[in-house]
Amino acid sequence: MSLITLGVGDLARARRFYEEGLGWRVGLAVEGEVAFFQLNGLILSLYSRAALAQDAGVAESGSGFAGITLAHNVRSEEEVDALLSEAQRVGGRVVKPAHRAEWGGYSGYFADPDGHLWEVAFNPGFPIDAEGNTRLG
Repeated sequence: MSLITLGVGDLARARRFYEEGLGWRVGLAVEGEVAFFQLNGLILSLYSRAALAQDAGVAESGSGFAGITLAHNVRSEEEVDALLSEAQRVGGRVVKPAHRAEWGGYSGYFADPDGHLWEVAFNPGFPIDAEGNTRLG
């Protein structure tokens, strides 16, 4: 996988959430159309939900759980708590508070302003290297 695109209802709001709220840097943007963030070997793109549906040739309507979540691994339990708090502070919603997981890590979930679900996790089985990339074991 090299790029993930999120369809958003308000591009400016979504960009502020990720850029100012979570501290991610926009690598490329076309004002009012699309914003790209470079993330540890892949790119996150924010694009109008209506335009993305049109591009894919599907109806824009639809709600509820889409059967997908995105995950962001961090280096410690404290970073999980801090990122969940920051996401909530800048307009996200914590949907599952951080907790010790049965698989041996620590994680929680937030929804961004458009309802996309993100898991924030400290997983000792997936260490993060010096460049910030998550690795298997």
